[in-house]
Amino acid sequence: MGYASILRQRKSETGVGGRDPFGALRQRALDRGCRGAANILCGLRTGGVGFFVVCRTLTQRAERRQRPRRRADPGHSSRATMGDYHDHEQDNAPVGASDSYPHIYVKDTDVRLPKFQTTGFGRYKDFQPLAKGGTAVLRTCRDESLGRTVVMKTLHPHLANNEYMHSRFLREARVTAQLQHPSTVPVYDLGRDLEGRLYFTMKKVAGDNIREIIERQLAGDADAIEKYDLERMLGVLIQVCNGLDYAHAHGVVHRDIKPENILIGSFGEVLILDWGVAKVWAMGADDPTNVAMEHEVLTDIDQRPGTPLYMAPEQVRGGGQDIDARTDVYAVGAVLYEILTLREPLRGQRISETFDMILHKPPKPPRERAPERNISPVLEAIALKALQKNCADRYQSMAEMIAEIRDFRGRALQSLTGA
Repeated sequence: MGYASILRQRKSETGVGGRDPFGALRQRALDRGCRGAANILCGLRTGGVGFFVVCRTLTQRAERRQRPRRRADPGHSSRATMGDYHDHEQDNAPVGASDSYPHIYVKDTDVRLPKFQTTGFGRYKDFQPLAKGGTAVLRTCRDESLGRTVVMKTLHPHLANNEYMHSRFLREARVTAQLQHPSTVPVYDLGRDLEGRLYFTMKKVAGDNIREIIERQLAGDADAIEKYDLERMLGVLIQVCNGLDYAHAHGVVHRDIKPENILIGSFGEVLILDWGVAKVWAMGADDPTNVAMEHEVLTDIDQRPGTPLYMAPEQVRGGGQDIDARTDVYAVGAVLYEILTLREPLRGQRISETFDMILHKPPKPPRERAPERNISPVLEAIALKALQKNCADRYQSMAEMIAEIRDFRGRALQSLTGA
């Protein structure tokens, strides 16, 4: 049975009046053209007064946004989803945006800092090295004003005159700061150090990223296998999807989701890292991060080519105009595939071969790729749907993907408990 048949069969088993108590309300929203509300309702699977209040509020808000207003398309809802982004972006203002989900604009994320400014850098003391990459250095330091340890990220000195890296650095700091969600790292400060280099400070979070976890599991690390079992990793993925869904509501597409950029904290936190190449509202096609980011990681042959392995076909083609939230859906599907199989969906001997596979070759079904791992056909179907070449064939929102994963977890729990 193909992935589409499996998903259709499961949907037919959870219709209105069955295990999906919000099906009728979601259908009402769809009938009235309120796609945003319907999308959100996909993720609601349990009862309770609070849920019904949320459902009613979302539907009413979407219906209000549907009414004609200046420069607005009455056929669109307040919360743009997937295909809506490209259409809305033709205007310079978000159509039907609400105060609850203010859109983040490139004019606010990429504005340059003054070369000379009064700085609060002096309050940071006791610097200790944390990590070093090709473009930036991470150090821990103590904020003397607030009495806490933070992480400071600073651009390498050799990038002082690199306009692209300046834009990427500023965008990462500001997008992360403006997306105030449990799955984004709190940013505290942005400025220049005593030598004029850009820096920003953020919360220090200890933990493991999914890349490290997968490598430990591949090496047979019993602790990693037990600590990060499939049930927990699916929960992590749901939190990632929730964080991305929140970003999409603000008109932000991450564009660089991969195992290295998903951190699992020591106390259960799940954080999405590196928003430096995010696509934000009113970004022109000539924005350097549209194309440059896709080849940046290829310049160092000693590094693992992380980003290309998780790029969607529309990213490989370049141009940036076809990039929307479904691009992140593809990347999350690639991460799910790797969680299931411990292998990337597509990987060639060379970068050019990998790109050709992304464009033209479907990934091998997970159960064929790793038969020894006893992978569920339902999870296989979810991963393969997210990895479709055509955006229209993928999940059209993170909420849709969340609903499928939650439904699988619920069924798995029922089978264990006999409920």
